[in-house]
Amino acid sequence: MSSELHRAAYSVLLPAFGDLRLDDTVRRYLSRGGVSILLGETRDEYVSRDMSPERKGAETRADFVTIIREAASLAGAPVLIAVDQELGGIERLHQLVPAVASREQFKDLGSQDIEQRCFEMARVARGLGVNLFLAPIVDVVTGANPWLHNRHLGEDPVEVSRVSCAFIRGVQRAGVIATAKHFPGHYVTEADPAIAEATVPGPLELLHDNLEVFKEVIATGVQAVMPGPAVFPAIDPEHSASTSSRVIGVLRDTLGFKGLIISDDLDAVSILRGNAITDTAVASLAAGAHLLLVSSESGLDAIADAIVAAVHAGVLDRQVLLDAAFKVRELAAANNAQHTSSGIDHEFN
Repeated sequence: MSSELHRAAYSVLLPAFGDLRLDDTVRRYLSRGGVSILLGETRDEYVSRDMSPERKGAETRADFVTIIREAASLAGAPVLIAVDQELGGIERLHQLVPAVASREQFKDLGSQDIEQRCFEMARVARGLGVNLFLAPIVDVVTGANPWLHNRHLGEDPVEVSRVSCAFIRGVQRAGVIATAKHFPGHYVTEADPAIAEATVPGPLELLHDNLEVFKEVIATGVQAVMPGPAVFPAIDPEHSASTSSRVIGVLRDTLGFKGLIISDDLDAVSILRGNAITDTAVASLAAGAHLLLVSSESGLDAIADAIVAAVHAGVLDRQVLLDAAFKVRELAAANNAQHTSSGIDHEFN
């Protein structure tokens, strides 16, 4: 029984790392039950919203194919391969996939055009083996938000919804899972959640436009949603959205979202809020997240052990863990089966 729980604990982790190389930590994680990885970027790349010239000059399509095949071999199961591939924001796949458009160009493009461009981009990404985009950003930003500067789609909820839904339809038609982030919508976030405790102030009414956009992307069929890193005092004054059962309850129960819930980066200061990463991981699972985004250097074995210990101590319901692990594995398997049967181009394999 313990081995089953440990396998499940690794299955709910999404470790991120910046280089196209599986180090010993990630290899061990995959061999012990892990089925998801995030091919991430450096902090400098994240801040600049651009991949470094060195990365652009060195990374090839073959590099992605190689690491993704190795990950699947180590896991012995279909694997979720995630990247940040945002609309006009962070584009992890840089020139390896067709460009879609700049944020300024979207308003002049029809929804069908955007959808087709996103399909073509995601089709090439899927050919590399990437099957999960941590995108689109659907926050309707109306005030100060340095965290989402040059990443969000604007302050018009109708336009944000139009572009985001087109993105979702296009990439998911190509066999890539889309993730709408960051629930319930960070319309104002004055601090950078990665390095400071961030809050989204104001009454619940100010979340109306953001929640409407989330309703629309859910109706469009988005397969994953990411709660954000900030605290929303109007809903839960103590916990970040990614560790709040109240916030995730709004997503799951009020909005009726039945798909995969992926936490934001649990290493972020705004999510940790002075707590250990192990306790934060348990809290996020208990709140309703299925897949936990963490740095590959944050102690994957310790986190998995803490999750199992929390089950034995009665802090985390055993079935909650097993259901989350099953959901992650089921989505990975279904996505792989869909891709295999769809005849989607493998030209870059």
